[in-house]
Amino acid sequence: MRIGLIGLGKMGGNMRERLRNAGHDVIGYDTNPELSDADSLADLVDRLEGPRAVWVMVPAGGPTQAVIDQLATLLKPRDIVVD
Repeated sequence: MRIGLIGLGKMGGNMRERLRNAGHDVIGYDTNPELSDADSLADLVDRLEGPRAVWVMVPAGGPTQAVIDQLATLLKPRDIVVD
């Protein structure tokens, strides 16, 4: 399974490693390019096969809403966003 993970801070970065250790293929995106596997949210979405699964691990409130609003323009019907 390939999953997209957005937000690679303390929680998201650890979750990426745990998922990878469990055998999952994880493409991570973070605004910090040193942590990110993808260059942008669009690049992350392009690297996932449909139906896509994208897990959002950014701070609650405005940051989460901003990411979901961006994903709404990039994802297709049947794709899944986990918050």
